[in-house]
Amino acid sequence: MAGMNLIDYLRDHFLTREQLLARTGMAGARLDELQQRGMMPRPSYRLRLDLACGSFFGPHTESHVIDWYAHGYVAWAGLLEALDGPQQAYRVFAERYRRRLAQLAVDKLGPYPQDLAGDAHITAEWSHFLDGTYGLCTRSGLPKDIAAKEAAITLIRALTASGRPQGLDEEARGRLAAAVDLLDRASSPFAPHEVARSSRRRYVHEIRAGWLQ
Repeated sequence: MAGMNLIDYLRDHFLTREQLLARTGMAGARLDELQQRGMMPRPSYRLRLDLACGSFFGPHTESHVIDWYAHGYVAWAGLLEALDGPQQAYRVFAERYRRRLAQLAVDKLGPYPQDLAGDAHITAEWSHFLDGTYGLCTRSGLPKDIAAKEAAITLIRALTASGRPQGLDEEARGRLAAAVDLLDRASSPFAPHEVARSSRRRYVHEIRAGWLQ
């Protein structure tokens, strides 16, 4: 049953490689090239299925590997054809990431640590983006949700560092609630076997239960 729950989760929230290619109109060789050049994210999940079958004709076994991609990668693939190479792709990522941080800074979330917009941090985020990590842990896998997730978790950690929920004043409590809501919107549901170790459990479920009741 657990295996079927995982398959159902992947079908509901991700695209197979074949579905991604069909929706983008991209050839498989082109997808491979863009991944090798460091422009297109790799799959967030790789599912290996080892099948054993028995029938009138006797036993049969076969294996399949299925790659799963975030839905947001359809839009990302669409913009890559207008770009010259990895440096331009990184610049687009960084611009969109910083733009989202700037939007959040004027919202109820308030200011965020400036190093979130620094080159070193965004370069690391770009690497996680390309290896498929953010396709796994954000709704879209795109810069807007990645920036929201990072800003929200950073603020949640800062506001709860004391370990004393009763120590928050009304303004800080409002910022904490806004950060948790933002993370809830940006973060993926996570696969059934991942929920217990996920940032969603730690920073959404547990903070709401322990700090925002």
